[in-house]
Amino acid sequence: MTIAHEEAVIDSAAVDAIFARARTANSFTGEVTEEQAQAIYELTKFGPTAFNSQPLRVTYVRSAEARATLVNALSRGNQAKTASAPLVAILSYDTDWAGKWDNFLPGYNAPKAMYDADPALAAATGNNNAHLQAGYFILAVRSLGFAAGPMTGADFAAIDAAFFPAGGQKSFLVVNIGQPGEEAWGDAKPKYSYGEAVRTV
Repeated sequence: MTIAHEEAVIDSAAVDAIFARARTANSFTGEVTEEQAQAIYELTKFGPTAFNSQPLRVTYVRSAEARATLVNALSRGNQAKTASAPLVAILSYDTDWAGKWDNFLPGYNAPKAMYDADPALAAATGNNNAHLQAGYFILAVRSLGFAAGPMTGADFAAIDAAFFPAGGQKSFLVVNIGQPGEEAWGDAKPKYSYGEAVRTV
């Protein structure tokens, strides 16, 4: 048992399912119900973001037509596993997240002025916090007993044109979701140790 297991306030099985033994799957099987898909987001939304901004938007791809469109925008190595995954999510961020300030931080809109005055800062903040939420999304998938297969090998401009033609959202990640299928795992990849990646100052 690792120090992570010893110090965790959740049981060892949960530590393994969410972190220690969780792996990125490359093949999928099973089913993800609408209730389970909703539960993934309901867990994701509780993770902290700057000013409670929550810029992440999730597009679940279920129809055959939408799936084919998405698969065509993926790199070749990602196409087959995405075509067969029980559920696929396109993660994007709302480019007008700051314009919805009263929805997520009512009664305290003073910081909004700096984003209104600096569109580049607003875009960077939306992008960065949506990526943060993507991490929560993957952990939520794992906490419900599924495997996640996050991918950046895609033509995101083509995805945006196909799925968000009115603008307003920028995609950055595609995530396959389901039970791991046959030969879902490759060889375990090395992780940096505490001593290699952490310092105390």
